[in-house]
Amino acid sequence: MRRLAHLLIAIAFLAGAALPARAADAAAEIRGALEQWTDDFNARRTDKVCGLFAPDLRADYRGQPERDYDGICDLLKRSLSDAAKSFSYALDIKEILVFGDVAVVRLVWTLTVKGKDGREVTSVEPGMDIFQKQADGTWRIARYMAYER
Repeated sequence: MRRLAHLLIAIAFLAGAALPARAADAAAEIRGALEQWTDDFNARRTDKVCGLFAPDLRADYRGQPERDYDGICDLLKRSLSDAAKSFSYALDIKEILVFGDVAVVRLVWTLTVKGKDGREVTSVEPGMDIFQKQADGTWRIARYMAYER
């Protein structure tokens, strides 16, 4: 939490340096990346679901251990390979704030899990993703925090 607070303070300090046109372009790229990830996840494209995350990812989900890139990718691939369940995410982006090569996205994911027995469970998961522009020019999630309502 302390690292996130320091990062958010640094982002706020740098806010004046963001050029509006570049920020709008970056926000559109990030929105597109999140929408594509949602499509890939919902289509069970296990070869694509890790592409949204930076190699140095740190992920915090309330009640779960902190995960890195490998931990998240393993969890996603294992879940999507489970033939006894189907998974579907819906995305609700609240805002995208861009500050140079860093962006903060406030969003809500809604996960629906259906079992072969017909049981359905829905989880509403507000969170915050911190994207960082990578050396190859893509925007990837470097940090995220989420929790279930």
